[in-house]
Amino acid sequence: MSVVVKSVIKKSPAYKIGMRDGDTLLKLNGNEIMDVLDYRFYQNSEEITLEYINSRGKTVAKKAKKGEYDELGLEFETYLMDKKHSCTNKCIFCFIDQLPKGLRSSLYFKDDDSRLSFLFGNYITLTNITDHEVERIIKMHISPINISVHTTNPELRVKMMNNKNAGKVLDIIYRFNEAGIKLNCQLVLVPDYNDGEELEQSLNDLMALENIESIAAVPVGLTRYREGLCELSPFSKERAEETLKILEKYSDLTLEKYGERRVFGADEFYILAEKEFPNAKYYENFLQLENGVGLVPLLLSEMGDAITNCDYKLTKKRIITIATGEAAEPFIEDIVDKVAKKWDNLECKVVPIKNNFFGGEITVAGLVTATDILEQLKVMDLGEELLIPSAMLRDGGDMFLDSITLDELSEKLNIKITPVANDGYEFLDKILGVVEENG
Repeated sequence: MSVVVKSVIKKSPAYKIGMRDGDTLLKLNGNEIMDVLDYRFYQNSEEITLEYINSRGKTVAKKAKKGEYDELGLEFETYLMDKKHSCTNKCIFCFIDQLPKGLRSSLYFKDDDSRLSFLFGNYITLTNITDHEVERIIKMHISPINISVHTTNPELRVKMMNNKNAGKVLDIIYRFNEAGIKLNCQLVLVPDYNDGEELEQSLNDLMALENIESIAAVPVGLTRYREGLCELSPFSKERAEETLKILEKYSDLTLEKYGERRVFGADEFYILAEKEFPNAKYYENFLQLENGVGLVPLLLSEMGDAITNCDYKLTKKRIITIATGEAAEPFIEDIVDKVAKKWDNLECKVVPIKNNFFGGEITVAGLVTATDILEQLKVMDLGEELLIPSAMLRDGGDMFLDSITLDELSEKLNIKITPVANDGYEFLDKILGVVEENG
């Protein structure tokens, strides 16, 4: 495979040997370059022979010298240097299949790309990975890799993912483990499918592998847009309690076996079960925050420290509103109560946003839309500022799931809207308006 170079940075090592915009990169030190992983791995050398096709169509091989970890100076049309790999599964619980029509097109793309797993922490199912990619991960010792396992029962995995290869590829997990590749595993649990005894079997199989760093179990998310899809049930309080008993049992077993916990339930399970969260230390290195594992305990812990250690003086009355998902509302209320006891000239209202857009079963803040915020807050007196979790916005921090921008919502509500990361120290600063008053 070859990759067209979009631009060559002037005075870079590649530029100095004569490479120019539009040249086609073939190999680095004799190794074929197929994508970003090949490029980044093989450019880490002080002396590199670049084989490429120049603008005259001639194949050229030239030697460049640089610092071992310095960039060669080549830029490509896309970050990956080719197209993202899309998912070929038709999982019974797939959230993308439950999206309404009319959202921005990028939300309907199902990625299943091993390169994005390493580069950005995305999860892969292994059904879309080639033997070449498996061997490359082992050869380059790319680690960690994040895997959507769901179940270690091959037949059940085929059924849940609607892919005839879904069971066979489980062997790749064992190959990665034997090669010393660190793995983070995700289990999306669906009542009457992969919970209960099936969950115990999956945990038994996975915790036996020494290079599994973490296993996160999350409850299936069901929107109101499931017409024509497999009939599934949400987790009840009782079912969530039963699931947590299993997860905590295996968490204790991994602590006993490895000296650290490796099995965790998502925060949503504790909320559904109406059970108190473990303390922040329980979550070890918080490897599964992106899966909603330990988000609330970490925030509460950081917030407690921030309140205790903050000596900021709030010199004038401050009136604000915090909008969040229904699941997080009780915890945010608790935080605000503690802040208000120390800063008595703060008036802060917490408003849980009911998810009418996706349906009442969806209660997490990250799936709240601007449409619901606007509809539920437009008649309220919000004070001088509205705080929202930054998880409600896409990566660029400027747009909600329903394609309404932050600026558009701010204009419609006629209020300044400030996104806040899941960070207790930042949250306290934003509640108190520290940046504004110190600005």
